[in-house]
Amino acid sequence: MEEINGPHDGGAEPDYRFTLANERTFLAWLRTALGLLAGGVAVHQLMPDPSTLSTVLAGLCVVLAAVVAATAYPRWRQVQAAMRSGQPLPKSGMLLVLTAGILAITLTAAALVVFS
Repeated sequence: MEEINGPHDGGAEPDYRFTLANERTFLAWLRTALGLLAGGVAVHQLMPDPSTLSTVLAGLCVVLAAVVAATAYPRWRQVQAAMRSGQPLPKSGMLLVLTAGILAITLTAAALVVFS
């Protein structure tokens, strides 16, 4: 079996609909990262009396945004290579990371509302 080094190397050309779906998913991850980043900046800039909780909330948003953005392209590349080689799509731990991160952000925001 020939080795696939890049997302467009070797294998068979996948159905363009799957390639475009993979690209839309990649862009959705980037939109999620941008939304988290905007939320973190908004919390940091718009809180009238910044507190430890608001700083933690802003930090959680920004860190999760960075993690999502950093993993979006490698994930797109893995899926593209798997489709080209006819392999099963790789599993992603990012769903659990994103879920846990959003839960942490939600609980921190709830604490901020209750204790402010």
